[in-house]
Amino acid sequence: MQVLIVEDDAALGVFLQKGLKLEGHEVSWVGDGEAALEHARLHRPDLMVLDLSLPKKDGVEVLEELRGQLEATAVLVLTGRSMVEERVRCLNLGADDCLLKPFSFHELTARCRALLRRKERYADPVLRHGDVELNRMERRVVRLGKNVDLTVKEFSLLEYLMQRPGRCCGRAELLREVWQMSPDAGTNVVDVYVNYLRKKLGAAAADEEADGHSVIETVRGEGYRVKSAGIRKQVASVTGFAGVTAMAGA
Repeated sequence: MQVLIVEDDAALGVFLQKGLKLEGHEVSWVGDGEAALEHARLHRPDLMVLDLSLPKKDGVEVLEELRGQLEATAVLVLTGRSMVEERVRCLNLGADDCLLKPFSFHELTARCRALLRRKERYADPVLRHGDVELNRMERRVVRLGKNVDLTVKEFSLLEYLMQRPGRCCGRAELLREVWQMSPDAGTNVVDVYVNYLRKKLGAAAADEEADGHSVIETVRGEGYRVKSAGIRKQVASVTGFAGVTAMAGA
């Protein structure tokens, strides 16, 4: 799962980032409120660990703006403000949980796990784009009723794109988020895997004279996207979903 740490204390921010990475999550850290909102809008994290005392934009302001735009992101507030009224205010603004500083790292990770379990339980496992169906729980892709056999990275790439309908994902972003590689790695692995995906998706639809380009578009000079039209999520309550997304990114 993708976690964003928002903490202006660099030592604490790096410590939390390393600790939550050991829990198996993809973790980013930013040090101010404006950077937090920019990162959240771009990457749509599953969980934000949000300190209240931040430069540029206070944590309460971040929470207010975030809840108006990204309701699916769970928020755990960290605060040194001991007044109960302050924590109640955060909960009323949409925070999912509050933790008072100083805190035990074990308690923080336990609260993060609880919030992510809650999110996973109600996650929508099936994404659709036109005639393509991707089931994240079963790790299966079907086009026009035919199974499309994908490798782990091919599946992860298609999943990442289909979770962001209509948005162009640059090569640097895909290298960082799907391959966990430096955006400056100087490799064409993204283009190679997009080509693999298009061939496999096209082969499944050969009888219908459709190809993989109808699923994954090239945005010249920018990157790749799936069209927003025709994409929808199958709403379902799912239990036992924990770990599936992490496996897809392996």
